[in-house]
Amino acid sequence: MQRLFIGTAGWNIPSQHAAAFPPDGSHLARYAARLPAVEINSSFYRPHRPATYARWAAAVPEEFRFAVKLPKEISHTLRLVGAEAALARFLDEAGQLGPKLGPLLLQLPPSLGFDAATADAFLALLRQRHDGAVVCEPRHPSWFGGEGDALLTRHRVARVGADPPPAPGAARPGGWPGLRYFRLHGAPRMYYSPYAPERLARLAALLRQPGSPETWVIFDNTAEGAAWADALSLLEQAG
Repeated sequence: MQRLFIGTAGWNIPSQHAAAFPPDGSHLARYAARLPAVEINSSFYRPHRPATYARWAAAVPEEFRFAVKLPKEISHTLRLVGAEAALARFLDEAGQLGPKLGPLLLQLPPSLGFDAATADAFLALLRQRHDGAVVCEPRHPSWFGGEGDALLTRHRVARVGADPPPAPGAARPGGWPGLRYFRLHGAPRMYYSPYAPERLARLAALLRQPGSPETWVIFDNTAEGAAWADALSLLEQAG
């Protein structure tokens, strides 16, 4: 059976969608009553205390999963080089999610081209310390060739299928085939636009087809609240 996780980038429920969620409890508890997964993006900007991750894990059902974005210190400041201390700190923090920890998301800056030696060294370091699911969202065109996907596959790292795609080939998930991960940022206006019903219907049909053992769909069109309606609609259609 394929495991399907649909959610949004963040869980604070916009007021216009409050009626679709239970009225009582924290935003996270209410969110987790309707959607099976969420992506933590705040970890990209600042660290969270281990106790915070543990509190979040305690607030959701057993089957709920969190994807967690790696810090920009690793991806954007250090650009994957010399990241041992920052990576260890992040893994200690996010590890407090326990069995509710889903994929780690490594989002790369658009300026970071594919360099096999650098990427191989960092992913080897990551794999020495973490055996769970990992997904990478590269945004430089040089990543979307056979060499980039081969390196990701070797380290059991899936590649995000992004919309809008930052480069040719970026719309389709790639890398390690054991996980599919879609990040949908809204189109035509990134972070704002809701997806048309026919677009969600096509995606639901795709998700119902046999594919990877685990599939994630995260809506990041959160600026005006479209993500929550899109996620609930897709969840209902995909069954």
